[in-house]
Amino acid sequence: MKAWTFAATLALFTFALAGIPAASSHSADLQSPVGLWKTVDDKTAMPRAMVRVYLQDGKYFGRIEQSFTPGAETRVCSACSDERKNQPIIGLLIIRNVNLRDGEYGGGDILDPDNGSVYRCKFHLENDGATLVVRGFIGISLLGRSQTWQRQN
Repeated sequence: MKAWTFAATLALFTFALAGIPAASSHSADLQSPVGLWKTVDDKTAMPRAMVRVYLQDGKYFGRIEQSFTPGAETRVCSACSDERKNQPIIGLLIIRNVNLRDGEYGGGDILDPDNGSVYRCKFHLENDGATLVVRGFIGISLLGRSQTWQRQN
């Protein structure tokens, strides 16, 4: 009888735990820009790409994982002038060396693969972490443009 009671208790405990969502290393921290983002063109309001933002050695980077532009699978960044010249668009590192300082993300750069231009970069989270407002600029932030990216699950 004790063996059955232990087995029944174990089964009930296991069943009860099944209803509790498990913590996952893949679950998004909505207070962090780390994750997968759908980029939206600030001029056309059309989706452009999926960019994975990640943290490496205390700095944030972003890499294109998917493009919604036809033919992107075979395109390279021919307009790039640095080490990214002629690198494939899919897998291209477009955000580099962004730091978190005093609650703000900045200090790095962002590449526009369409024209090869590299801009200073800063970004911040809005809408409880559902959107990332990314700003590329020359010199001061007033001389730039922003895009609003949507977090993907």
